[in-house]
Amino acid sequence: MKYVLILAFAFSFITPVNAQESINSSITTYYLIRHAEKDRSDKNERNPKLKEQGIERAEKWSNVFEHINFDAVYSTNYNRTIATATPTAKAKALEITLYDPTNLYSEEFAEATFGKTVLIVGHSNTTPAFANAILGKEKYADMDDRDNGSLFIVTIYEDHKIDQVLKIN
Repeated sequence: MKYVLILAFAFSFITPVNAQESINSSITTYYLIRHAEKDRSDKNERNPKLKEQGIERAEKWSNVFEHINFDAVYSTNYNRTIATATPTAKAKALEITLYDPTNLYSEEFAEATFGKTVLIVGHSNTTPAFANAILGKEKYADMDDRDNGSLFIVTIYEDHKIDQVLKIN
């Protein structure tokens, strides 16, 4: 372990600053979550708000993301997704950008987010579908409708794509 730290420390001195900035600016990381718990009391409501437990979860997400320097926050145009994204966006002093859940990871989106760290808030079907679109393969199935705590992370560097799913409860 000592040797790894020493090598990392030494490497930081011999790597030109502009080379390190170039590496960092070409890394794109997406954090994808589903909206928090929604109010299901009215079965006819197509755009429900969050229930109290969901409001609390949205605040917890903001705490989870406390040390992540987001460049952008994206959400679908629904009360529950916007309310889930809002605490994190406010904490990071970012506006929420709306995206179309029927047009995931377009060429324009990829260009707009290249080299950035991005939070994307979606739904039980769009969150894994978005991760799949970024990865370019069908890896993740729709989320269980009770799953409000999965965090998909996809990082792209050059031709490499690394993904993982964490459970945050």
